[in-house]
Amino acid sequence: MLEGKVYQLNIKAEIQGQRGIPKFSIDMAKIMKEGVTGDYNRHRYESLGGDLDQAILIMPLEMIQELNKEGWPISAGDIGENITTQGIAYDDFKPGDSYQIGKAIVQISRACVPCKNLAVLSYVGKERKVEFVKTMLKRRGWYASVVQEGMVQRGDDILRI
Repeated sequence: MLEGKVYQLNIKAEIQGQRGIPKFSIDMAKIMKEGVTGDYNRHRYESLGGDLDQAILIMPLEMIQELNKEGWPISAGDIGENITTQGIAYDDFKPGDSYQIGKAIVQISRACVPCKNLAVLSYVGKERKVEFVKTMLKRRGWYASVVQEGMVQRGDDILRI
């Protein structure tokens, strides 16, 4: 059953001393068991030992738009999501749910907990870090594992399996 579309794909290559946010838009990518080709998630590799349950981060565009209405000028990719979805409400994602996204299949593992690294965003900084982390509680996105590797591109359908 069609649920939504891929609004945007986002990656950030490893850059010494930098965090994985914000990520930058690309047109297509291969989703691998370890994550999106070309993306480096410092937290997953350095702190979590490459936890495959956090291979990718998914964020609905609708949540970004809600946060924009609250005065936070978030753009797709800013909070570190690899896939920005369109047409699926944030609360419709549930741990254990599987989705076909392009040629890949992913399974939602858990909600992403906001962290202090969000302070690297220009509109957050040290001054608004605590406020932004609180704002993002239960709204930071969904981690997923990769069940089947495959190519994904902007505009691909997202189907709940």
